Formats: sequence, C-alpha cells, structure tokens
Amino acid sequence: MSAWTDHALTTLETEGYRAGAARRTVVELLGRQHCCLSAKEITDALRAEGREVGLASVYRALEVLDQLKLVQRLDAGEGVVRYEPAVEDHHHHIVCEGCGGVASYEDEALERAIHDLGERLSWTVETHDVVLRGRCPSCTPA
Repeated sequence: MSAWTDHALTTLETEGYRAGAARRTVVELLGRQHCCLSAKEITDALRAEGREVGLASVYRALEVLDQLKLVQRLDAGEGVVRYEPAVEDHHHHIVCEGCGGVASYEDEALERAIHDLGERLSWTVETHDVVLRGRCPSCTPA
C-alpha cells in the first residue's frame, strides 16, 4: 500500500467512517494511480479487477474523500470530474477539449512564477492547480 493509502484509511477511521468494502477499494485503487480518474473509470477499473462495486458507491466514497480533503478534484469539462490523491508530489493537468483526455505535467518555471506572483501580491500561496485546455495531438487537425 502507498503512504497515501495508509493515510487515507487512517483518516477515514479517525473521522468515524466505517471501513466499507467499496470505500476501501476506491482508496486502494487511487493509491496506485499516478494521475486522475473519473468515477466511471474507477468503477470500470475495479470491475476489471473482479471487484463488484457500483458507480453510486464509488461516487459516495469520492464525496467523503473530497470532504476530508484526501483527494483533489479536477473538472475535466462536459460534466466530467476526475479525482486523484491529494499528495505533496505536485503536478498540473492539460485537458483535451476534443476527446476529454487528460495528461499531467510538471513545470519548475511555472512553479517559480506562481511563487513570485504570490510575493508581488503580498500573499502566501498555500496551494494551486493549473489546468490547461486545448487539443491533444490526436484531436488537432493536420
């Protein structure tokens, strides 16, 4: 199990949430991911592993994880929300307006620019998320 998985399960228990099978499997799956997934993608992945879980149960688990700030939400457009573990390993996302695909990226220059902007505004930036939107190479006309 990942450190995030352990942390999430401990937090759920500490906050009084019982360790239901669906919630636990969602946490375990998210703990193995490197980027964000939609509730449907999580449901499909769990079913592919032979786990019987309903989409409504996945949504309920994600809602609790979001309330406890254990996941980060990404609005991918067209009503699709994606989730990933809220961890220190910070990255941003680029979303394709054509196919809805999502890719993650890291950019040290962008991080410095955000820090510098916070200083110019006399703010302490505690968290941020930059989402770029455009068209992936497959959806870009030649």
